[in-house]
Amino acid sequence: MAQTKEECLVFLNEARDALDELSLLEEQEKQLSQEETRLEECLEAEKKLMEDTIQKTIKTRREEIRATYEKEMDKAQSQLKKMRSKREKAKNEGIKGRILEETRPFMEEIRELKMQMKGLIRQNHVPGYCQSALYYGLYFPRHLKEYMMLILYVLIFFLMIPWGVYLLIPERKPLYLTVVYFVDILVVGGGYLAIGNRTKMLYMETLREGRKYQDQIWENKKKIKKTTSAIRRDRNESLYNLEKFDDEIARLQQELSDVASKQKDALNAFETVTKNILTDEIEHNHKEKLDHLQEKYQQVSAELRSVMQQMKEKRMHVTGCYGTYLGQEFMDAQKIVQLSELVREGRASNVSEAISVYKAQGQKNQGAR
Repeated sequence: MAQTKEECLVFLNEARDALDELSLLEEQEKQLSQEETRLEECLEAEKKLMEDTIQKTIKTRREEIRATYEKEMDKAQSQLKKMRSKREKAKNEGIKGRILEETRPFMEEIRELKMQMKGLIRQNHVPGYCQSALYYGLYFPRHLKEYMMLILYVLIFFLMIPWGVYLLIPERKPLYLTVVYFVDILVVGGGYLAIGNRTKMLYMETLREGRKYQDQIWENKKKIKKTTSAIRRDRNESLYNLEKFDDEIARLQQELSDVASKQKDALNAFETVTKNILTDEIEHNHKEKLDHLQEKYQQVSAELRSVMQQMKEKRMHVTGCYGTYLGQEFMDAQKIVQLSELVREGRASNVSEAISVYKAQGQKNQGAR
């Protein structure tokens, strides 16, 4: 049955209104979708802020607890180090005193032997240097140390000094080295022989007697060294009155152990109790804002779902009622207005004629261009 002009206009107006409603729903869907995204981002940001605050607060409080006890442990460690140092110092003083006491007879005997040797040298008018250990090491060596002294003397005066003098000469020649060694042997060697011949030829008996004194001095020095070594190796510390230091060290070690145990207990209490309390407090502080954002998010999401459902139904309605008749090309509010104008002006009596006229007019306009 053919449509009248009025029915055609009513149809086109209803189609236009339906498309306008669909367009409004699409715009509303777009706005709601953007608002949903914004609220979701705000909600996630607030949750992250809360989690970061929890982690930062827990970490800070944990470090504060650890630092407090570590400060006390550092003080105890410092006191313990000082006390051990004092104990070691007292022990060393005790060892020195013990060495001095146990080696006193040998030291006194050495002093007595040196006095006797000095008297012997003076009594026989022997040069004073003949009583020195250096003289007996160079001219009457008997002990290993004295032989080492003689070897060192030879190395210094017959090797190092001549070679050093030669290196100082700007122009080095083998002849100069020969001259240096010749002068060195003449001066040093000659002096050595001259002193030895003069003293040995005139005071041999006295020097031999002095050698006996030197040997006794060497024996006493060996005893002193042996006694000193034995005392230093002795692990018995009861002779040095270190009990007060040991008591204080034990007290500080116990204090250090107690502080470490308290730190462990405090950290354990923090992890099992305090951390949960802090977490609850921070979550409570953020709860109102989170709940508000969550409520708004759920509200917008619900509105968005409702609008999307309305869009779906409206789109199906528009397609079923108007799209099948107008076609996809004329599912546009502006084009429908133009079709209504063609019907209203009498240039078309129905929708199909209006579409045909519209298309023909469009082709004509294209040809004119």
